[in-house]
Order: sequence, then structure tokens, then C-alpha cells
Amino acid sequence: MRLDLSRLRGDVEHLDRRYEPGGFPLTDDGVRLASPAHLVADVRKDGRKVRLLGRVEATLECDCSRCLEPFTIAVDAPLDNLFLPADDNVPAGDGDGEQEVREDDLGVSFYRGDEIDLGEMMREQFILALPMKPLCRESCKGLCPVCGVNRNREDCGGHEGWVDPRLEPLRKLRRDM
Repeated sequence: MRLDLSRLRGDVEHLDRRYEPGGFPLTDDGVRLASPAHLVADVRKDGRKVRLLGRVEATLECDCSRCLEPFTIAVDAPLDNLFLPADDNVPAGDGDGEQEVREDDLGVSFYRGDEIDLGEMMREQFILALPMKPLCRESCKGLCPVCGVNRNREDCGGHEGWVDPRLEPLRKLRRDM
């Protein structure tokens, strides 16, 4: 999933690539690729600067934040990434690697050698396209905090009056007053 910049024939080259879900891990957080990832982009090279303009599409599978059931999300994300060579952008100073991120740096990525990791770029776009708390549906009832049953499938009942046993001494103190 690498783009070899030394093989670009002109200033602009069109990419149209498909990547199968196998061998494309997204994160360790349970997000998976459910359909092939489709990358369509124009690569514009200006000296050592490279700009990718296009789209990346796929269907992601992730777990609901409330009920933990897997569900799919269609992603169609626009791309507008500027890549600069990493060796030209090593921060000066003590070498701790920390520096302030400026507004101009937000749309910039870096490449090493003559290769851009397209897989990492697509992975980043997919993760950014996900909601912070993915839900299988807005009306998801989630899991029962007492017995753990999925309340979308069945009603566990009887837990509405449940009180945390750690608070029982406070309740007793209140009754005695």
C-alpha cells in the first residue's frame, strides 16, 4: 500500500486502487474494514512536495458504544493531503521531538525516502470519519448496568429500583436522623 514517488511519470498522475479488507487492520479498538477500500486520487508532484486530491470509500464495521453489537458505517471521505519529505522537517533543538503545531501544519503529512504510505493515510481518514461514540442507532438502549442484558433485544425488568449497595450505609444514616 505504498506509493513509489520515483515511478511517477509526470507532474500529475491518477490513482484508482482497491484494497481488500484482509491485511488492512485499522485500530486495536475493534474497527474493521467490512468492504474493500477504494482510493481514487490525483497525485500532484511539485519538486519534493506531493499533494493528493481525491476520495476514499469503504464500509467500516465497529462496535456500538452502548450495546457493544457490531454494525457498519459507510465512509466516503474527501482527500486533500500535502506530503513533505520528513528529512527536511526535523525539528531543531534538543531532539525531544516536541514542537508547537501551527495552523498551517494541520493539513501536512510527511514521507520518508521516495514512498508515501497510502494505507496509513487511508486509516487516518477512516478513523477521522467515525463518530466519537459510534451508535448502531440513535434509539439504542444499551446494556443493563445490573445484569448486562442487551435492552434492545429483551427487557430484563426489576432493576429499576436497584440501589448501589455501597450507598446503603448513607441511606440507613438518613433514615435514623
